[in-house]
Amino acid sequence: MSQMFAITILVLILFIGEIVSIRTRAWIPSIFISAILFLIGYWTFFPADIVSLAGVPPAVATLLIYLLITNMGTLLSLNELKAQWRTILIALAGIAGIMAGLFSLGMLLFDFETVIVAIPPLVGGVVSALIMSEGAEAAGLPTLAVFAIVIYVMQGFAGYPLTSVMLKREGKNLLKKIRNNELTERKLVEDPPENFEGELREPKMFARMPEKYNTDFFKFFRLAFVGYLAYLVSTLAAPIVEISPFVLCLLFGVIARSIGFLERHPLQKANAFGFAIMGLLLFIFDGLKNATPSMMLEIIYPLVACIIIGVAGMYIFSFIVGKILKVSKEMAFAVSLTALYGFPADYIITVEVINALTKDAKEREILMSHMLPPMLVAGFITVTIVSVILAGIFVGFL
Repeated sequence: MSQMFAITILVLILFIGEIVSIRTRAWIPSIFISAILFLIGYWTFFPADIVSLAGVPPAVATLLIYLLITNMGTLLSLNELKAQWRTILIALAGIAGIMAGLFSLGMLLFDFETVIVAIPPLVGGVVSALIMSEGAEAAGLPTLAVFAIVIYVMQGFAGYPLTSVMLKREGKNLLKKIRNNELTERKLVEDPPENFEGELREPKMFARMPEKYNTDFFKFFRLAFVGYLAYLVSTLAAPIVEISPFVLCLLFGVIARSIGFLERHPLQKANAFGFAIMGLLLFIFDGLKNATPSMMLEIIYPLVACIIIGVAGMYIFSFIVGKILKVSKEMAFAVSLTALYGFPADYIITVEVINALTKDAKEREILMSHMLPPMLVAGFITVTIVSVILAGIFVGFL
């Protein structure tokens, strides 16, 4: 298969996912449809290395993650990040709900090792899944080694549609308040400049530099530099404490935007955001190549049962904590569900839902300011931080 044929097929799949999402007004997220089509492709005629063949090997995907997460940080202000303490508590409550459900009901259905292997991938991403998979393999449990990867790959099938439903309900409630003048825009970022020239002269740290020098490459350089600082700090801190460089990318992006080193959404201003998202999505779906039909049949029962029990526990705990913190049950559950997929799905699903709910630019901005920050913060808390910590603890029990 040639490179251009591979990339054409893969981008067509992403496009079909978007069409379905648009036609169903985000009731069926594009990521859900794309994942199904990728799975069918791998079970039929896709070569296992089709994503790398198309031009997105792991090294490129890692680069895109650094750039995209730093870019996402520029969408948040320091004040907004501090204001998300409720989100963090609800996200942690959701994880506690998954653990409570699997350590109680799950232990009645499965053995201890299955439950231990299931929890970190269910509340996290590829790193925690790999930790548990390698731990199970080392412990002489090859089936559970596969199970750890597949539960990570398949959990999104539950998370994507549920999140879309919750966010649509939340968005409709917010729109009703907006149209009744009961809700105003949060200061997600500083008020935008009133003229185009002011927007072009961002960031403020380089306000005196002639605009003709603020090229796309200069935007890329500053974004890459901030990502490198996050990597450097993570590496230097490693002997003392393990800090994911991706978490630091988010934090450093917020700081760089606040001090005027980066503009808001630099990848979009450099006309590269869509390409970066495309590359990252292809890499994520590349994980589906490991989910063969025979493998799925072997572990389908524990897979489905663990996801159902985990999501039920997540809903109960997030509902209770959300009620205490006066956060709607829809938003509380959506925030918890980010544990099932993380970034960039949390961003994509939120934007899809908002675009489906209203065509008014002002309403979209208000919805974005209310819904996007908690979704982004929750995704990083659950997937990037907590799940890796849990994996590091739980792998010791195998």
